[in-house]
Amino acid sequence: MSLSLFDLFKIGIGPSSSHTVGPMVAARRFLDALDRDGRFSAVAGITVEIYGSLALTGRGHATDTAIILGLAGETPDGVDPDLIAGLVEGVRQSLRLAALGRRLISFDPDTDLVWRRKDTLPHHTNGMTFIARDAGGAEIARDSFYSIGGGFVISATEADAAAGDAPVHGDRGALPLPFSSAAELLALTRHHQIDIAGIVRRNEHALWGAPETARRLAAIKAAMLGAVDRGLATDGPLPGRLTRRRAADLARRLTERAGANALPALDGFERLSAYAIAVNEENAAGGRIVTAPTNGAAGIIPAVLAWLLRHSGIGGDERGREAAADTMLFTAAAIGMLYKLNASISGAEVGCQGEVGVASSMAAGGLAAAMGASPAQVENAAEIAMEHHLGMTCDPVGGLVQIPCIERNAMGAVKAVNAALLALAGDGSHVVSLDTVIRTMKETSHDMQSKYKETSLGGLAVNVPVC
Repeated sequence: MSLSLFDLFKIGIGPSSSHTVGPMVAARRFLDALDRDGRFSAVAGITVEIYGSLALTGRGHATDTAIILGLAGETPDGVDPDLIAGLVEGVRQSLRLAALGRRLISFDPDTDLVWRRKDTLPHHTNGMTFIARDAGGAEIARDSFYSIGGGFVISATEADAAAGDAPVHGDRGALPLPFSSAAELLALTRHHQIDIAGIVRRNEHALWGAPETARRLAAIKAAMLGAVDRGLATDGPLPGRLTRRRAADLARRLTERAGANALPALDGFERLSAYAIAVNEENAAGGRIVTAPTNGAAGIIPAVLAWLLRHSGIGGDERGREAAADTMLFTAAAIGMLYKLNASISGAEVGCQGEVGVASSMAAGGLAAAMGASPAQVENAAEIAMEHHLGMTCDPVGGLVQIPCIERNAMGAVKAVNAALLALAGDGSHVVSLDTVIRTMKETSHDMQSKYKETSLGGLAVNVPVC
């Protein structure tokens, strides 16, 4: 099964790829399947059972909103964030929902969304079961889906076949340069005498063609930078009233201090922090972001990308900077694929090491490549970043993707740049391989208690009072 850069980088909405984007996709997939086989016209009502981590933190992660949107036919990359509140409130008031936007059915969110917090489905803690009924109450169809991190969704049938390891994409055809480990990836670069970005670029061109790959990549970059800029320009409280936005204030302070020569060496790190916080405040507010590779870690790669394009001087002129940015994203995607294939990017499955840790690792390797690193140095940068995120828990306070998630993205971005610089200071030789650190991350997750994996049952989530 082939993974694409555009599986890891997906334009969507906040606040969570696994708890918002995934359930939205699953809800629409369920109805689309009924529409294809001719049963949709008989649907009069739908019940959705929500299990495990999805149920425990679902309300804070807008899982209920996402399911309503998916049943209404919306998609993560197509829905207008400004219209979501009105659409959902309309369903709550009328107790009716326009399924796929065209068939009015009964739907009461208070009774038709069933939160099974103490139960889990077999393959993953982020499970949900959709049940469609006719006008007489008889069951028409039932299917279960799993949101396995980063917006990836598999059905129960697919989970049985693939054991939940990788998403099923249908037959995309064989990739010209397949790899499933860092060792294989480095061997390909040596054999073909091209860098890691070149490997991924050839595979993407085979999947989509060069023009479509370029178009999609440009859209991803624009969405990432757009999230940075919206976050920097917006003030006010975040949903849940747990905290307020502060990226705009950080940006104002940076502007006011420009030229003041106060600790200029730290200016880059302050900008990285402001950019990462800006994106994750947009995510927390349910705004448009790019899953990179998850929503909870969506600020890290855009922050490093914005710093690279706007402040680093890497690449020289505009054309050179854009080429460096492309190299960064192609390389980062390769690293993300390795985590997805060999471990997990689901906070509910492996803790935040699989979200912020993976994003920092991707950004570190990508930035190193953009700065001219050899493939061995790129692998070293990615390994360094993850090595210092091992064991990171996922313990969102109040079930919201805010504390510690927003600041954690700033720290992950700073670590990514530092890891890239450390790798570039060496010759690429290192003791711990990227494959070893990925395997260690997976083993660490097996030893981690479930209460530290996106359940809000442990850690900061229970030690910080929410009034």
